[in-house]
Amino acid sequence: MKYQKPPTNNEVYMRNENVYGKRVKTWKEDGYTVVRDQQFTAPGCHNSCGILYYLKDGKVAKVEGDHTHPFNRGKTCMRCLNLPEIMYHPERLKYPMKRVGERGENKWERISWDEAYALVKEKSSQYTKEFGAESIATINGTGRNICIQSSALNYGGFHSPNISLAFLSGSCCYIPRMLAAAKACGARTIIDTAAQHPVGYEHPEFEVPEVIVNWAKNGLACNADGTLGHWIVDLMKQGTKLIVIDPSLTWLASRADVWLRIRPGTDTALALGMANIIIQEGLYDKEFCDLWSYGFEEFAARCAEYPVEKVADICWCPKEKIIEAARLYGKAKPASIEWGLPLDQCKNGMAASHAVHHLRALTGNLDVPGGDLLIRHTNALDSQMNSLIEYVPKEDLENKRLGANVSPFTVGHQGATAQPDAILRAIETGDPYAIKMIVLFGTNPISNMAAEAPRVREALKKVDFVMSLDYYMTPTNIACADLVLPIAMSAERNAASHNFVPLKIESKFTQYYDAKSDDQITAELGHVLDPEGGFKNIKTDIDFVNAYLRQWAEPSEGDLTFDDVVNGPNLGYVYDDWNATYYKYKKGLLRADGQPGFNTPTGRYEFYVTAYAAWGKFDPLPAHEEPPESPYSTPQLFEQYPLIFTAGHRSYEFFHSEGRNQPTMREFHPWPLCELHPDTAAKYGLAEGDWVWMENQRGKCKQKLKLNPSLDLRQCRAEHGWWYPERAGAEPSLYGTFDSNPNNLIPQYQFGPTAYGAPYKTQLCKVYKVTPENDENLTERLIKTGGFSYVREY
Repeated sequence: MKYQKPPTNNEVYMRNENVYGKRVKTWKEDGYTVVRDQQFTAPGCHNSCGILYYLKDGKVAKVEGDHTHPFNRGKTCMRCLNLPEIMYHPERLKYPMKRVGERGENKWERISWDEAYALVKEKSSQYTKEFGAESIATINGTGRNICIQSSALNYGGFHSPNISLAFLSGSCCYIPRMLAAAKACGARTIIDTAAQHPVGYEHPEFEVPEVIVNWAKNGLACNADGTLGHWIVDLMKQGTKLIVIDPSLTWLASRADVWLRIRPGTDTALALGMANIIIQEGLYDKEFCDLWSYGFEEFAARCAEYPVEKVADICWCPKEKIIEAARLYGKAKPASIEWGLPLDQCKNGMAASHAVHHLRALTGNLDVPGGDLLIRHTNALDSQMNSLIEYVPKEDLENKRLGANVSPFTVGHQGATAQPDAILRAIETGDPYAIKMIVLFGTNPISNMAAEAPRVREALKKVDFVMSLDYYMTPTNIACADLVLPIAMSAERNAASHNFVPLKIESKFTQYYDAKSDDQITAELGHVLDPEGGFKNIKTDIDFVNAYLRQWAEPSEGDLTFDDVVNGPNLGYVYDDWNATYYKYKKGLLRADGQPGFNTPTGRYEFYVTAYAAWGKFDPLPAHEEPPESPYSTPQLFEQYPLIFTAGHRSYEFFHSEGRNQPTMREFHPWPLCELHPDTAAKYGLAEGDWVWMENQRGKCKQKLKLNPSLDLRQCRAEHGWWYPERAGAEPSLYGTFDSNPNNLIPQYQFGPTAYGAPYKTQLCKVYKVTPENDENLTERLIKTGGFSYVREY
């Protein structure tokens, strides 16, 4: 099915020739200076939409979407529209700040950048000399284009083997999905929405998919992992049908041909059950499975263990709907699967990712037009997360990286990092060695991604020196940091982003006080730390971008440069012919030897993952595993905590813990919202708008109730990332960061057998109304008493 270009309103699109005609960089309009650029960080975002900045007196006064931009074609989220409020908020950090009081007192003094860099060099040199470079760890958040910078500074500046996600147990954000894809086929996948083509949908080879499976992802709100939610809507208008797999009736689910309301944590069973139907009914791609795959017979046998009746019982989905979804997907040519974070956020996350990915291969939709595109440069893996890794001795990576003894995945593989749980253990116990210094890149872990959040606050207090790069004083910075460096936002930075397709560069055109970009800080600080090593030719932000573009090689004639990209025909975009090529496995583009096939040990797509078989610790085939705590694995616990508890579903106003200090966003979304089915709420004497305690054996939090009639009666959903900037920042108030934090209920150290995946979305809880008698300032109590009382796991 070919794309049919819809009619355009020429009167609207031609009202200003500069905006809707020629691709020019800047012009004057109605008293504004208008600058055309892309927005990808900061504030946080996983994409890179083209926007028009309207400036007055050198400041951004308003923002609009850029209709000429190939990525978003003028569509813009409310967070971008609110950029002026974010950029010029009175509490935004302006200068480097050094702590002068005790941690938690929120007392700071302004210092210069030279003083800040000298302090970091003094501390890191001291710890490296006394305890080794491994005593320094860098930890990342998500969405603020920091993976190139943080890894370069960690490896090339500090020479430490330890970089990881910020206490996100089991690295359970995107990495399990991408590692599963890499082990199965040697590449990573996004759905083909024509984003890899400069002309987009109108590329002659592109096919509109007959079906998109939206698996565990609310794409319109999160817009993550290489896909803009608007693209799915565009394709729906072209006739694409939807299958949505989600515990809640999202906007997309309400318009789907099939909606499967799955029990959280049972995706592996559902994928295997659908695959079994597709195989049994002969809907699979026999040619692909015969010629290009390894282990199909073994996979088919495993799928046969999941008849639809069994899957329906496991997943709480009607068997008729499972059959309908499997047939609709299996018969569609082409079809694609847009997958999301909940696959990672169960202990069995790697198996779930493998099972879903195998559906793509089973139906012959890998790397076909309108199917699932094989790409490189996926959100920090390979070239990004390993930036300047050659400046860390190999023996340190293999023997000193925290978590290296947990799983072979943590060393020498695409996207390999230290294991977050192992970093927490090292801080708490000194095993296998002490962590003396932590660098926080774009993360507010005690408010956002860290399981057992109060525990992580306690741990960070034990670290001798904590440095943070941020643009506001967050609860984590106040509680734990000794030095906070002010970060530039998108319009204020020269930077490159290689998350998915295409390569993007933004160029600086305004300045906010002394704020600097992550690129500039990394370049300047890296050169201070090691001027003769990886940062020898890197002194500025543009030097840093150019070094990345040439993949850290010595400069040579003909290198692609920052100026080339910014001044090129796409004004900051570079398209990769490799990504845009279909059927790469047939054309010898995946393997190093140039032969047809996949970049795997067998040269074929591996339904049976031979690397797992060789390691001996992991099942080479996916299989369903009950969550550690569930109605079936812990029935007695379920009697006490009779609701399945999930957290982290997305909203339009906020990006994780960002935005709670923005008046406009809080006007739209003033309070944290938990959700129950109306009948469940009535059972516990709760009504819409009540404040509700959610509690289990680890802890509790409170949020305001929103009734959701689409939920299963046995489920409770909560929002994450909440803190209250309207409250006092100093401890014990700490912006109330633990009051509504669902991570109080979620454990550390329950990761999967590969060290990836953790049960963020498969906990149990009970609910009850907040009353004057049981209400409390939870954050204050936890800070004064040292957290919840329970046995901590390792």
